[in-house]
Amino acid sequence: MQDFSMVKKASDHFGKGLKMSSKTNPPRRYEEYAYVLDFIPHGKSFTVREREGPLVQAIGEEWLTLLEILAMNRATFVVGERICIAREGRTKVVSVLGKLEYKDLTNEAKNELPAVCEKMVRENEKKYVAYFNELQPVTPRLHALELIPGIGKTFMRQILNVREKKPFESFDDIQSRIGFRDPAKQIAKRLVDEISGSARITIFVRK
Repeated sequence: MQDFSMVKKASDHFGKGLKMSSKTNPPRRYEEYAYVLDFIPHGKSFTVREREGPLVQAIGEEWLTLLEILAMNRATFVVGERICIAREGRTKVVSVLGKLEYKDLTNEAKNELPAVCEKMVRENEKKYVAYFNELQPVTPRLHALELIPGIGKTFMRQILNVREKKPFESFDDIQSRIGFRDPAKQIAKRLVDEISGSARITIFVRK
């Protein structure tokens, strides 16, 4: 049986490592782009009391933050659409109202989350391929790579051996060199687990 107290401590240490590395390459504090999960033309805000209007529920591209967005009147949105939410460059967005919890998502948004995550992963391929090149052990018995669905001890060892010789360059490269099928889909499954709170350890979602 897994000792989750040990995993928790190691996870915290792993998270600190991510923060330390960010000091040399300071991350953006705010999401600049997001992917639409649901559009509610006449909705009532979860995050701002008594605020009503055209609302969008979305997931941030960089930090995977669930967001509630106030849309411009008469603007329309398609699920999976990538929209600018930065202070400059908005064309369909009035403001970002706040962060949402997974439980606050509409049923439609929850249902669309897996497909939207997969689309986002594929469109940010370089970012997610880097995880295959950089992830490290979480505990002496658990490697962070093993947290990605479909990766067990065998694939984990293959990935470590292969990436040492030459870093992976694409999802196709990963699939062809180690035989791990459809990495983008497997990463998307992990994203949903982390975003929904089902995962005890997070490697993609930063708290």
